[in-house]
Amino acid sequence: MDADNKRKFTIVDFNNFWSPSGGGVRRYHLQKMAFYEQQSDALDVFVMPDAKTFTEVRSDGLIVEHVEAFRFPGNWEYRFMWKRKQIAPVLEKYKPDIIEVGSPYILPTAVRHTAKRVSPQSRLVAFWHADFPVTYVGRPVAQKLGAGIGRFARKEAFWYARKEFKQFDCIEASSKEAMARLRKNGLPNPQWIPLGCDINMFSPAKRDDTLVNELKAGNPNRLVIFFPHRHCNEKGIDLVLGAYDILAKELGHEPAIVFAGTGPSLPLVQEAASKYEHVRYIGFINSIDEMARYYASADIGLALSGWETFGLSILESMASGNALVGAAAGAAFEHVTESGAGTILSERTPQALANAIAELYRSDMHAMKQKARAYAEKFSWKDCFTRQLELYRNIAAK
Repeated sequence: MDADNKRKFTIVDFNNFWSPSGGGVRRYHLQKMAFYEQQSDALDVFVMPDAKTFTEVRSDGLIVEHVEAFRFPGNWEYRFMWKRKQIAPVLEKYKPDIIEVGSPYILPTAVRHTAKRVSPQSRLVAFWHADFPVTYVGRPVAQKLGAGIGRFARKEAFWYARKEFKQFDCIEASSKEAMARLRKNGLPNPQWIPLGCDINMFSPAKRDDTLVNELKAGNPNRLVIFFPHRHCNEKGIDLVLGAYDILAKELGHEPAIVFAGTGPSLPLVQEAASKYEHVRYIGFINSIDEMARYYASADIGLALSGWETFGLSILESMASGNALVGAAAGAAFEHVTESGAGTILSERTPQALANAIAELYRSDMHAMKQKARAYAEKFSWKDCFTRQLELYRNIAAK
């Protein structure tokens, strides 16, 4: 690193939740990189798990350190860093003021131990991107083995989280509900950092009438739904696929559903696309412009995960003018209830989802869409990262 970078306030980001085809975590880091790319008095170094190791200098305020890491098999496209030889060279090179860890499994402890030896002056923070004790432990265990064992598993998962984030200076959370849960379970110094939305990119103005007409296929009243979420049950893919026939009967027509992205349930999505005339799978969308075009050309959005810590895709959908069917918990519940721009899913069944979508379809959709856009306009990425940088500086100064 050159002498100029040594004088800058420096942040190093580690995150095993990064994926080139990921959703919210990928968007968080892309937007964070875009913010620091324009900074002159601070440097962000994003450590990207990759197929090989090399340095990519984007600007005076942004460097991407690609680090060779193990790739998980299947459709996930995640890579996992945990070795000292993957972590130490970056910390030795930059001696950061702040180290942020965005994933909770093994990496926080590995970073803490390495930093203690290599860069002891660095302060440690974490971002609670996934509420894993609830989402990945408590809920699935409860579903398989019963509520009591689920509660025990969740308690143990929070014990593991306290162990992983031991001696961290703070845990950032973008959901008020998640932050309250962190505080209740003894995680260090929870701080609320609401994320943002590019309201210029994601806008009703991006509506493409040619695409709309293509999707509606001769029926101007055909409901159009865009589902760009990970194809897994956590995101409600089982509910959407299971609700399709029920919803078609409720509406009196087959709705158009556009699936984008990937995930373990991708074969089921592809099967549905081949079975139903108005269901299509368009693959992973690399272009933000294309994503914005599809959002703005849809009628409603689905936010079916009850365990989102903020739900970036929820805000992008709302900014595009989409009313929402939201889960009864987590960020989806917060956004839908605080905006008044949708309806809440009463229970996680295909029938309940079909009923909720039909209810929303028959409501004052124009008013709902206006509320969705107005709510999304309250959030911006610039505000998010300006607030976060201030938090970083305060922690480093202590």
